Amino acid sequence: MKRQRVASSIIQSIGYDADRQILQVETCSGNMFTYCHVPLTAWHFLMAAPSKGQFFNQNIKHHYPTR
Repeated sequence: MKRQRVASSIIQSIGYDADRQILQVETCSGNMFTYCHVPLTAWHFLMAAPSKGQFFNQNIKHHYPTR
């Protein structure tokens, strides 16, 4: 999955596979998290958020299963 670099103090890059509804988040510390069953709209909102880290913490982390 190709990830895009983003402007964030905690997230380095974000990738999304719409067919499989999988979101990958790479943190600035080098950790990689993969979330399942993430709808396309959640990814759009994440990418459009002024604070990607805040949106991630409030709306993605602990809301979708990881693998």
